[in-house]
Amino acid sequence: MNTKNKTQTMVLLALLTAIVAVLSYLGGFIKIGGFASISLTLVPVVIGSAICGPLAGAWLGGVAGAIFFTTADAAFWVGMSIPGTVITVMIKGILSGYLAGVVYKLLEKKNRYLAVISGAIVCPVVNTGIFLLGCRIFFFDFVKGSAVAEGMSSFAWMLVFFVGLNFVFELLVNIILSPGILRIINIRKKN
Repeated sequence: MNTKNKTQTMVLLALLTAIVAVLSYLGGFIKIGGFASISLTLVPVVIGSAICGPLAGAWLGGVAGAIFFTTADAAFWVGMSIPGTVITVMIKGILSGYLAGVVYKLLEKKNRYLAVISGAIVCPVVNTGIFLLGCRIFFFDFVKGSAVAEGMSSFAWMLVFFVGLNFVFELLVNIILSPGILRIINIRKKN
């Protein structure tokens, strides 16, 4: 990679970092029900992991995780378990960005469109999957109590309140926006 390309990559990563920070902070203001927040943060994570690589995706996911601790939502989770919140939030952010980049790199030579859509699917699936695992490990007393209050099983309650619309929204937004944004950025880079 020549100096110009390295500089462009650094600038793009800096811009995506700023976008992730803003979206991570503001995403907590869009609520579904009492617990789930809708976030657009995963889109720049997918874009960064595709253009700059899996480590950049991990960085961007880590930034999203770190910014979470400045939001109002953080107090709720930290109040239940500080280590559980830190572990869950940071691992889900870092791994979702990293694995989106790995999937993109694996498929890029075959079909870049398929690669970015696959990365756009992997990112929210990993993010939500690790969140649910963290809920099961660290926050299950809360989940169980909330499920009983609603007359539901713990598993069904997590699917409805934590996955439900939030996951579907993030998945669809990623699948729709990531390929288009990546195409625009790549066209601009060629010119």
